[in-house]
This record gives sequence, C-alpha cells and structure tokens, in this order.
Amino acid sequence: MQTLSSKQSTSTAIEREEKFSAHNYHPLPVVLKRGEGVYLWDVEGKKYFDFLSAYSAVNQGHCHPKIIGALTEQAETLTLVSRAFHSDVFGEYAEYVTEYFGFDKVLPMNSGAEAVETAIKICRKWAYNKKGIEEDKAKIVVCGNNFHGRTTTIISFSSDATARDDFGPYTGGFITVEYDNLDALKDALDQPDVAGFMVEPIQGEAGVHTPNEQYLAKAAEMCRARNILFIADEVQTGIGRTGSLLAVCGNCTCQGHCERQPATFVRPDILILGKALSGGVYPVSAALANDDVMEVIKPGQHGSTFGGNPLACRVAMAALEVIEDEKLTQNARRLGHIFRKEMQKLVDESDLIKLVRGKGLLNAVVINDSPESDTAWRLCLALRDNGLLAKPTHGNIIRFAPPLVMTEKQLMTCVEIIAKTVREFRK
Repeated sequence: MQTLSSKQSTSTAIEREEKFSAHNYHPLPVVLKRGEGVYLWDVEGKKYFDFLSAYSAVNQGHCHPKIIGALTEQAETLTLVSRAFHSDVFGEYAEYVTEYFGFDKVLPMNSGAEAVETAIKICRKWAYNKKGIEEDKAKIVVCGNNFHGRTTTIISFSSDATARDDFGPYTGGFITVEYDNLDALKDALDQPDVAGFMVEPIQGEAGVHTPNEQYLAKAAEMCRARNILFIADEVQTGIGRTGSLLAVCGNCTCQGHCERQPATFVRPDILILGKALSGGVYPVSAALANDDVMEVIKPGQHGSTFGGNPLACRVAMAALEVIEDEKLTQNARRLGHIFRKEMQKLVDESDLIKLVRGKGLLNAVVINDSPESDTAWRLCLALRDNGLLAKPTHGNIIRFAPPLVMTEKQLMTCVEIIAKTVREFRK
C-alpha cells in the first residue's frame, strides 16, 4: 500500500468527504484520527486541545476508559433486541437515570432532536388528556434564537434562516418569544390553549447567551400558576457542563454549589437530555418526567428501535458514574471562573475581542467584527495552527467548551495559546 504524504493525507480525506457526503456541514479543515481525554490527534499526528467537546457531548473526555469498558463488555454480550422484548439492562438503567435526576419515568431515545420531539409529543398529549385542551389546538411557547435540533417540526419554530428556509410547509402550534424576557413570556403564557414552555437554560448554539439569574425560576413559577408544562432542553447544557448537574440548578438559590440537585432546584416538568449522557461514545438521549405527565404515553404511541438498547444503557450509566465519581461538575464550575477571568484580561487589552460570557465550561468570546465577517473563522484557523480546536457560531462568536476532565494546568496552557493567537492575529 502506498504511503500518503502528510499534505495528501489531509487533503485526500477532505476531498473524499466532499465528493461522497452531502454538504450539510462546513467543518474546520482538520482531519482527526484519535482522541484521549482533552486531546485530539490528526492524521499527521499533530496534537490539539479540544475546545468544542463535540458540542458538549464529550464532557467526560475522549475515550474515557470506564465508558469504553462498559461499551465493549456489553457489546460482547447483547447489543439490541428492540423494545419488543425486555432486556436485563433497560430496567436497571431506567431506575438509575430516574433516581439520578429525580424523576419518576424515562422515555429513552437516541439523538437530542429525537428527545426534543419526544418532549413535544408528551406535552401535546398531556394537554389533550390531562389539561383538557381541544384536540389540535395545543400551543407550545419557545424562545427566539433557539436551537433544539433540525427535524421538520423543530425548524418550524427556528429563527435561524439557514436551518429553516426552503424546508416548508412548517408545523404550527408554536409561539415564539424573546429569550430572557419575562414580560413577553407572560403575555404568551396567557394566550388560550398553551400547553408548555420549552427553553434552553443557556442558549449555546446562539452564542452562549446566559439569562438573568431569576429568569428560569420565574418562568417555571409562571408556568405552574397556569398549569403549563415547563420543559428544559438540557441536551447541551446538562450533565455538569455549566458547573451544576443541570443548568437549571445553577439559576436557583443554591448558585450552583449543589452536588446534584438542591431542594430549591428549578424542576422542569419534562427534562430533555442527550450528548454527554453517553460521554460521546454512543447516541443516547432521554426525556424524563413524573408519572402525572409521562403516563399519557401508551404502548404503540411513541418509540424507537434503538432507544433504550442494552449497549446504550450500559454506556449511559457508566458516563453518569464518571461525572459523579470524578467530580466533573465541580471542576467545570471552578475552571469556568478561572477561564472567564483570564479571557476578561484579553478583552481589556485587545481590540479583537469585545466580550466574554458563559457559565462553567460553556463559554464564548464575541469577536469585534460583524457576524458577516470571516474574522472568527480565520481566528479559529490560527488557533488550530497553534494546537487548539474551536469553532465559530453565528458568525462572530467563538464557543469554548473543553472536556470537563481538563486540569487547571492544561487550562492555563490553553489560555496561553488563545492569548498568543489573539495578540498575533491580524484582521
């Protein structure tokens, strides 16, 4: 077999992908081959710090040995029977995940978008079976600039033209309000036939927008007062990423210092999880709710061939054990404070960066240029050249979200890389 040169190796891989794959992504031009912990290696063997974590799916670090061990052990025994039969693992997982997050029932799925669709269906069925809303009249309130996935229903209430345009006709039944605006939310909740309010506790894809400290608590309170379901999409923000087990924890009176959930936890009526639920090893997602909500789903009304399969269950339990055993939530909280403090120093000294924001290890810097510019993209290319991988969102925003297993020493090395890149960068 002919050995390809370094340049040919990367270029050939990219050319092959461009030729045979649909062009639904615009990746940074780097071809990755291996990952371990906070590190990635490309096909030429160059080592990088991962500062995206597969959009927060790899909170536990790449190829965590405990999670990989659970995967390989279960893969040698039983991978899939579908929910047509019981498995010896699913009941164990269902008990584990519901106790872990404090809910009565779980409905297992695979991708984050599937879990969001599940929550929408549960909410609508609850509206007709429990709240007494007339069939086909239920409405769900959502926030502008949301990102809940890219299925046809979800993009119907997206304000992102790239995700939405040319995919109609669109699904109705949604009311859009401004994020972090309680007055607008109140007006929407007071409309007839509202069944639920679905929100990302922090809008990650929109550029890591964090709401007012009391926004989520007040929103949940307003929903309860009107018998409306409060639905938290924690696919990206959950499982330790923001310095609390769930981002809705970090906005309650405990101020994120809980080990799991405080007594004052802003409890969703439906909790949506994905991504780090498997540590990035396998597609696993879930919608969790208490009996009074989840009992509206009957056999045959919703499901997935792969949802709740034995492999997924073993991986998810191992992934959640890693979060707790290694105190990754606490690590994210501590390192997040350090990172934002260091980035603020860059903001103060550089004209290139005008703002840093975030919580835990979900952070973003806003580049001092228009969203239509390519400045953030070129800065990410420069970061790549200096050994750190990140990606722009919404044009002039760079999201920084390393694996939660990162040490303070590693973080400070990354801070030095970012600072060096910013100081040497020319628009």
